[in-house]
Amino acid sequence: MKPVPGRRVFVLGLAASPIVLASSPLQAQSRTIWSAGEAHDALLADRARVIDIRSRQEWLETGVGAGIWPISMHEDRFPDRLFAAKVLAGSRGVGLICATGGRSAAVLRALRHAGYEGYVDISEGMLGSRRGPGWLAAGLPVVPLGAALASMPEELH
Repeated sequence: MKPVPGRRVFVLGLAASPIVLASSPLQAQSRTIWSAGEAHDALLADRARVIDIRSRQEWLETGVGAGIWPISMHEDRFPDRLFAAKVLAGSRGVGLICATGGRSAAVLRALRHAGYEGYVDISEGMLGSRRGPGWLAAGLPVVPLGAALASMPEELH
């Protein structure tokens, strides 16, 4: 995959995301947010792809939402895999989900800061937050990690 200059900005922004989270309420208000139900509906209608950015341990504990690609922000090559997922998604949006919305919001802010569009925050997360009950409590389908990995496109491994 050919390097893109904005990727360096994205990676640096991701590293600085706790600072960005605390210092930019205006950016927080302008981000695109989906509920877990909206993300699930978009997946079913083939209008979106969703990436679970949590850790492998978290995936093992709760499973992964059905149809969601497990791409951990805690593992090597996260930026490359994130951008490859966007390429595979084409014109569809790419939702980002974590446990409670904090990490997905931080990644979205870093992407926006670096000039990337087409990503959405699923801020309820898998476990719920002040924005809603989350994927699990909403009773949305979950699959074991092995099944999620097996259904993921080869380009994302």
